[in-house]
Amino acid sequence: MTRSPNFNDRDGVRVDMLVLHYTGMRTAQDALDRLCDPAAEVSAHFMIDEDGTLNTLVAEADRAWHAGIASWRGHSNINSRSIGIELVNPGHEFGYREFPESQINVLVNLCQGVLERHDIPVGNVVGHSDIAPSRKEDPGELFPWELLAVNGIGLWPFNVSTFDPISTDEVSDALVKIGYDVEDVDAAVSAFQRHFVTDSLDAGLDKLTRRSLAAVAAML
Repeated sequence: MTRSPNFNDRDGVRVDMLVLHYTGMRTAQDALDRLCDPAAEVSAHFMIDEDGTLNTLVAEADRAWHAGIASWRGHSNINSRSIGIELVNPGHEFGYREFPESQINVLVNLCQGVLERHDIPVGNVVGHSDIAPSRKEDPGELFPWELLAVNGIGLWPFNVSTFDPISTDEVSDALVKIGYDVEDVDAAVSAFQRHFVTDSLDAGLDKLTRRSLAAVAAML
């Protein structure tokens, strides 16, 4: 079992978030080396290779260093309150591609276990881009959030068509209700689209995005 030296105590903060990432490096070994390099000062609790190999890097009781500068529901101490999972994928810089079934099957089982062990609200299962929309794109628009939701992991608006689009004036309030930091509203909208409405990614505040915002906000 590979272990990372990059962790510290949670200082009594209760885990109430699950954050999913892609590694964004050329190879799995490159990612593993970085996550275990003391000089890099980054880590995650788990890393799942594309073939489904699961690496446990930091104990869930400890604080891994995966979120960086981030915010969700007004909280900025994301590392202290979260479990972080890295999925091996070269990312947008090195040839972003779909996540293999073997990898996602392991992820689903792992997430279900994490949710059994910790009291994590359904709206607190997020991607790195959700908590750091101005900095991050991962796990990206190819990540199967809907499949996870079918398996009891996170939110998915299955009934979008039944909602009327919110007005543009209501967008910021809806984003905040869902959990986003809206210091950069455009970035938050893109992060929302990347997670919940990929057909509208980079389409601005189109009707489908505003309808989806209404649907997701209504779930919380």
